[in-house]
Amino acid sequence: QRLKAAVHYTVGCLCQEVEEDKDVQFSKQSIAAISEITFRQCEIFAKDLEMFARHAKRTTVNTEDVKLLARRSSSLLKYINQKSEELASSNMEHKEKKKKKSSTAKGERTPGEQEAAVTENEDSNMA
Repeated sequence: QRLKAAVHYTVGCLCQEVEEDKDVQFSKQSIAAISEITFRQCEIFAKDLEMFARHAKRTTVNTEDVKLLARRSSSLLKYINQKSEELASSNMEHKEKKKKKSSTAKGERTPGEQEAAVTENEDSNMA
């Protein structure tokens, strides 16, 4: 019930934005109808996502399932692909930073630092 109320509230806010932008009016009945349709469609999406994951013998829904769900809407699929790539690159950067922090905290050297240290040792040995 709380989720349904949250959907209704969000639809109401969106309708209010459209009213201000497009100079139109939404009746309470039309907002309620849009809310109900939106909620039912979200339930269908959730069941479909669950079935996609189950079909792939997984218990977790992943981005590939969401892309499969959005395949009929080219603009939505394009948006999801873009966001997915952004998240992937952000996660890679985060992992790299974490890796560097943990190696410096342990006193380990990065490959570049190791190479510099070897060169420094060789130079001091030659002198």
